[in-house]
Amino acid sequence: MSTEYGADQIQILEGLEAVRKRPGMYIGSTSTRGLHHLVYEIVDNAVDEALAGYCDVIDVTIHEDNSITVVDNGRGIPVGINHKAGIPAVEVVFTILHAGGKFGGGGYKVSGGLHGVGASVVNALSEWLEVTIFQDGKVYRQRYERGKTIYKLKVVGECEPEKTGTMVTFLPDKEIFEDTIYDYDTLKQRFREMAFLTKGLKIRLHDERGEEKVTKEFHYEGGIKEFVTYLNRSKTALYPEIIYCEGEKDGVVVEVAMQHNDSYNETTYGFVNNITTPEGGTHIVGFRNALTKTFNDYARKNKLLKDTEKLAGEDIREGLTAIVSVKIEEPQFEGQTKQKLGNSEARGAVDNVVGNALEIFLEQNPSVAKTIVEKSVLAQRARDAARKARDLTRRKSALEGMALPGKLADCTDKDPKNCEIYIVEGDSAGGSAKTARSRATQAILPLRGKILNVEKARLDRIYGNAEIKAMITAFGTGIHEDFDITKLRYHKIIIMTDADVDGAHIATLMLTFLYRFMPELIKQGYVYLAQPPLYKVEKNKKIWYAYSDQELNNILVEIGRDGNNKIQRYKGLGEMDADQLWETTMDPERRVLLRVTMDEESSSELDLTFTTLMGDKVEPRREFIEENALKVKNLDI
Repeated sequence: MSTEYGADQIQILEGLEAVRKRPGMYIGSTSTRGLHHLVYEIVDNAVDEALAGYCDVIDVTIHEDNSITVVDNGRGIPVGINHKAGIPAVEVVFTILHAGGKFGGGGYKVSGGLHGVGASVVNALSEWLEVTIFQDGKVYRQRYERGKTIYKLKVVGECEPEKTGTMVTFLPDKEIFEDTIYDYDTLKQRFREMAFLTKGLKIRLHDERGEEKVTKEFHYEGGIKEFVTYLNRSKTALYPEIIYCEGEKDGVVVEVAMQHNDSYNETTYGFVNNITTPEGGTHIVGFRNALTKTFNDYARKNKLLKDTEKLAGEDIREGLTAIVSVKIEEPQFEGQTKQKLGNSEARGAVDNVVGNALEIFLEQNPSVAKTIVEKSVLAQRARDAARKARDLTRRKSALEGMALPGKLADCTDKDPKNCEIYIVEGDSAGGSAKTARSRATQAILPLRGKILNVEKARLDRIYGNAEIKAMITAFGTGIHEDFDITKLRYHKIIIMTDADVDGAHIATLMLTFLYRFMPELIKQGYVYLAQPPLYKVEKNKKIWYAYSDQELNNILVEIGRDGNNKIQRYKGLGEMDADQLWETTMDPERRVLLRVTMDEESSSELDLTFTTLMGDKVEPRREFIEENALKVKNLDI
């Protein structure tokens, strides 16, 4: 028996089989992030219809079985035969990779989807997908299972002649995804952002799971101007106006909204065709150039600065909230993660549009201009003071051979991969931790009281704070422009606080500091929260530890509820002796650690959460607590 080996025997992963074999290549991962990406792909297609001017309402429904339905009132995917493929265009869109109206001009001028893989990838990674199209008074439908067509496109009913649109329902495949349960808050954040970026578009999110069905509508006639107001709601704006610039240059449509507030952090978010660019790119460079040049020119011309003085860009941007949104026909993204815009024409276009609009705004609003320049001058002074403090720290470090803080109990192993540092609040817990630790690999840094709230402080105060300086020195990486991840001395930074309200507050202060000054530590997964037990259960000289009320309940069911049970509720780490602390919270074999992660795609919401919790305004904080109180477990009040 001979085995043929010719041209036809070379295996090609036909169409969607490739997606099912290597899903990560197409949607990033098969974690919950990839799961939510499926919804974004379908919604992005509907938003493209809105950007083209044909759709103004999108409804997204999470059904009880975690299947998703997306309905839009756009033109409806074409149902006619695509002559190149010999099948209806809708079937091409859902079954052939890199197909769609996003290539070669024609279909869409601008679109969020970069590769045209959206709909077909969602189809490939779903147990089943059904698409229904309303067009020419008819209702068309087709069904697929794991990417394969189950029946040909057919007419299943009639509709009003003027009704048009597309409805897609799909169920993510359990064979592909680690978890197939959708998170309402994740979708809510993404759709809020989409609605801000597409003014006039209405996106409704319906959740049919749970006893009470939930509906949330996002609709912003003010577009990105309302986005800035939303992001600034936990801060105090320095002036009532939102500075707004829009225009088109070299085929790039530019829209920018900005407003300064009384905080010390810059929050600028860039978007390209409604897709977030966490790593910035040419559009952000153009925006910053325009800002620095225009403010300096205005300040010198109006004698707010001497001719020899110059404000640095970072001083002008202190306390600035800005949205930079560009629409571009063929976006080129750089980097592995495609999160940075590379088109050179975007830089010039944003620079030009913002420069012209800002110049006019400043001339017409001299009091606002003066307020911003005065804040920038104060920022410059603080930055100079901070630089002197930093230089002094650097010089001292060089002289003392990088002297570590006196209260740090360092570990003997010098390989960062093996080392971890516990940041502990209070001397008594620090003392227990120092006794309990494994000296080879575990370092202890006790901090006195609550550290400075960096959300409310300028750089010079931050550099002058003893507790923060101790952390910066211990970690070894430096902060801001000095930050160097390769100098990190510990690959696990573990925040260990009491399991009560005060402990939660201290942990949040620490995380605020890390998020603002060393975000890379969080992004690369080096930051953890220790989980001390809440209860100790003793019976007949045997001991159990419970880390939650549920776990306590399970233990009591297992050992029997009777008078012999001694239950101790731990109020703080100081109540444990060194052996107990080691056994429950520090022993790598038995402890529970929570890794702190951040999703760059929802960075605007993350930023807002920190300013809401740590800023001056009480009302947004109260709203946040009321909204999230039910999600909190095991917090003593």
